[in-house]
Amino acid sequence: MPPIPLIELLPANAFAAFLIFSRLGAALMMLPGFGELYVPQRYRLLLALMMAGLLMPVIAPLLPPLPASASQLAVIVLGEVVIGLFIGTVARIMVATLETAGMIVSLQTGLSAATMFNPLSDQQSSPLPAAFLGMLGVVVIFLTDLDHLLLRAVVDSYALFTPGVLPPLGDLSETISRLVAGTFRLAIEISAPFLVLGIVFFAALGVVARMVPQLMVLFIAQPLQIMGGLLVFAVVLVTGMRWFLEAFVQQMGFLVGS
Repeated sequence: MPPIPLIELLPANAFAAFLIFSRLGAALMMLPGFGELYVPQRYRLLLALMMAGLLMPVIAPLLPPLPASASQLAVIVLGEVVIGLFIGTVARIMVATLETAGMIVSLQTGLSAATMFNPLSDQQSSPLPAAFLGMLGVVVIFLTDLDHLLLRAVVDSYALFTPGVLPPLGDLSETISRLVAGTFRLAIEISAPFLVLGIVFFAALGVVARMVPQLMVLFIAQPLQIMGGLLVFAVVLVTGMRWFLEAFVQQMGFLVGS
């Protein structure tokens, strides 16, 4: 078999690498931990290029041939970018569950006025529980090696979404909408003890105010509310994070077939 000329070999390899980079780069811009604002863009770009080079020998046989026109190339690249953004968005919405739960916790514990800079969402005035739970979720993902699951989901997505074919946008949007509804339910479940605490606390506060009108309830309500909220937070934190990790693995598992 005669050797393939280099002038014919280079365009095919460059096309395969660029196509793989399109999906990987779009996913890494959104994945928790990898796509955070405090991670320099050059590092994310370098990681995507390195992964594209490593995966090219494995994924290249699955890729479509080099298109004949620029319009066909644009459609193929757009499809790969959409798939990468979809995978990253799924993981990002799962992490946002903890921030939603933190918002509910802050309202029920009287900590909604205690704000701080949230590096995940680049917000200057994020409630303290929401920022803490959001950062804790990213830390726990990397501590439990679930970041490997994220990268594996990107790689195994080539078996779920055929390269070179425009993904079903209707199915992707429906999946995102169902995921948002499911993560909101999960946030309510994680913060359920604080909802119960708030109802019981304010009901008891109303009874005390009626029984002892001369007592200045407002002076003792907020310290007791914060102390009780922190106590409940310390008790249920481990269980809440376990629920989150189980839901995270289950949601990302459909991309890796597990």
